[in-house]
Amino acid sequence: MTASEKRRGDRVATESANLLEEQVDRLRELFPECVTEGKVDFERLRATLGDEVDSRPERYSFSWAGKRDAIRILQMRSRASLVPCREESIDFEKTSNIFIEGDNLEVLKLLYKSYFGRVKMIYIDPPYNTGNDFIYRDNYTDPLETYLQISGQKDAEGNLLTSNPETSGRYHSAWLSMMYPRLFLARQLLAEEGVILISADDHEINGLRMVMNEIFGEENMLANLVWHLPSGTSAGHFTRAHEYIVAFARSKNTLPNFPSSDETAVTGRTTIRPSRLNPTSRIDFPPGLEFEGSSAIFKGILGDQEPVRIVGGAMIFENGKLRQGVTLEAAWRMRNQMISWLGGKETFDTKGQRLVRIYFNRFGIPWYEKQREFTNPKSVVQGPTTKHGTLEIEAIFGARVMPFPKPSSLLKTLISIPLKSDEKSIVMDFFAGSCPAAHAVLELNREDGGSRRFIMVQLPELTSQDSTARNAGFKTIGDIGKERIRRVIAKIKNESEGELELQDRNAQEDLGFRVFKLAESNYKQWAGVPEMEPGEYADEMALFTDPLVKDFKPENVLWEVAIKEGYGLNSSMEKLSLEQANMVYRVTDPDKGQSLLVCLDEVLNPPAVTALGLCRDDLFVCRDVALNDELAANLALQCRLKTI
Repeated sequence: MTASEKRRGDRVATESANLLEEQVDRLRELFPECVTEGKVDFERLRATLGDEVDSRPERYSFSWAGKRDAIRILQMRSRASLVPCREESIDFEKTSNIFIEGDNLEVLKLLYKSYFGRVKMIYIDPPYNTGNDFIYRDNYTDPLETYLQISGQKDAEGNLLTSNPETSGRYHSAWLSMMYPRLFLARQLLAEEGVILISADDHEINGLRMVMNEIFGEENMLANLVWHLPSGTSAGHFTRAHEYIVAFARSKNTLPNFPSSDETAVTGRTTIRPSRLNPTSRIDFPPGLEFEGSSAIFKGILGDQEPVRIVGGAMIFENGKLRQGVTLEAAWRMRNQMISWLGGKETFDTKGQRLVRIYFNRFGIPWYEKQREFTNPKSVVQGPTTKHGTLEIEAIFGARVMPFPKPSSLLKTLISIPLKSDEKSIVMDFFAGSCPAAHAVLELNREDGGSRRFIMVQLPELTSQDSTARNAGFKTIGDIGKERIRRVIAKIKNESEGELELQDRNAQEDLGFRVFKLAESNYKQWAGVPEMEPGEYADEMALFTDPLVKDFKPENVLWEVAIKEGYGLNSSMEKLSLEQANMVYRVTDPDKGQSLLVCLDEVLNPPAVTALGLCRDDLFVCRDVALNDELAANLALQCRLKTI
């Protein structure tokens, strides 16, 4: 970069985040000596790790035909954009709920920078790969072009694959290649205490478990839930009366236990280690310790209180140190004396007369068990079925416009497990279909005063000709999802008329949603010239003096700048009241508490810049053609300057 270019600030991002670079950056943080000039030195990395893995002749791995292509398309940066569609939204300016119409792989790439580590729960119901359902076909050379053809934004034959027969040589591989990059990105969006739930049946459950183990880590699996379907369907030798819901955590170690309201669920015990202990490895047992068969009475320490019993063995010590671990049992009220007596400093304020068991290892470090205050949910999900989902759709639309949708009551059950009502948690579904997950979020918030919000992503897959959905006026599945959300909102509003507002609601109920659609970028894309004839090349270069497309819409550019700079889709756009000639917008992300200023005018007037009162922490974005060298240099000194 030349000195003149540096004075003109950095360029705004024109593509989604570079996932490969970010992964290398994380590796550099752990092993800085193994990354040189942005490249990973694999020989040095193997040496740093002791070469333990590759020392064995064979190792466990999971692969399939097309996996390399799946990884390659994951690493491709998206050059698409998301444009707002206000006329299809409800309460656009105030809502934080989002519906995105587009190819979910491209959308997830665009959301990566804005929502990294922010989504608390992801539920998806991907195609089951039964041979006749829709499979996403990813174009490994130009995924955006494929989407534009599918959605009818470009005149070309659609590239839909509507069946995947088992006779295909890549029957399972095609499904895995479709899922892998999407699941990889899903993990990046999950919060540290986030959870992902995936519906599946017997067709791909094995492959799904394997690919989830690879991406999330086998140690982060929570459960393979069984969704019980009482009626079932004929499946050869057996009646298939269940489906699966695979549950994984982003990081199981940081995930709190899940309480259940089901009184028949199993109440377990949990082992807790006191957090502050005397580090000494020697235990000086006090005099007066007497053994009475299987019990030891600590006279002079515990007075006349109940005895402390040795469980399943004897207390054997040599030179004041236990020869082996021992478990002691006493009344719960005596726990503090026991821990204090053997070097502990932790105190516990839980009351009760229950027994407590404390295990001391041979170094005298105590652990203890306590009764849980809650029960865990069962791994078998009872209640709603696919029939309930069908009846629900018919009740909403007056017709069966969607075959076999998941019932919203199932989603309510799943969402309510990890998400408390008082959390402003984001629920995402990027195979949204008819949007039962959005339906569930809206109803849950109404029932318990919660402030959960949703992000739904759905491909505008065409409904079949002469289908019930097409005859009802729904051209795409995305249209069904949006209309379902509208009707659920209308129903909640009608039912709440005349009712008093919930007293314990933390925030005003959000009964709206913003619609965005995947579209081509507002930045010109370099097409090149067939032959490198100097005149044609110069003409092509001249078109990129200003990278914005002809007749661009300012709002669309603002959203593209915001998204690719890491601002959320619930950001606000405000026109600043300046007496000077320029139009300046302030974009604010309420969740991150950050904002940027954008001017899209062809000429930037110095008085307008002065009126903004920019400081070093302010981010200001403008078109490069609007700056001369002097103004660019001054702005670069005043604020963080980025140019289009």
